[in-house]
Amino acid sequence: MTSPETAAMALQDHAALWSARDIGASEVVDCACDALIAGLDTPGLRILAACTRAEADYDAHDLLPAALDELGLVFHPAGSRAGQEAAARALARRMLAGTLTPAEFAFRIHQRFGHDLPLTARLAELDDEYAILEYGDTTVEQVDAEVTAEARRLARHRVIGAAPTDAPS
Repeated sequence: MTSPETAAMALQDHAALWSARDIGASEVVDCACDALIAGLDTPGLRILAACTRAEADYDAHDLLPAALDELGLVFHPAGSRAGQEAAARALARRMLAGTLTPAEFAFRIHQRFGHDLPLTARLAELDDEYAILEYGDTTVEQVDAEVTAEARRLARHRVIGAAPTDAPS
């Protein structure tokens, strides 16, 4: 069984990915159900977990921030720098868990943030390197290793229960 702390971290990551439009609301509802099973229990979490897939798309906007607040977790507004960074860190943890390959991770980061987010600028460069491998001496394994090192760097930092530091951009 998942620990309450692990379930809270997963819910925080799902919220960041949903806010960044990287996952759907139904995945957040599924994660809320998992959090209940793990022992987290607040009225807002119960209401969120009770949403049907059809309701999730309409109701998550109102229910998710309240549920996170009850748990002492942070909801980062869509488009905020803190939200972008939280989504990047959540994707890094997914890559390290084996859900994404290093190349998929670098591509998604590059596609979502380009070279504009300082926290992930190196990953955007590494995604570019995948595209030019055939023209140089670098191997896929070398780029994969650098992407993995960047994912580890991002995943080390986790903010649970801290207030958002900026408004939507």
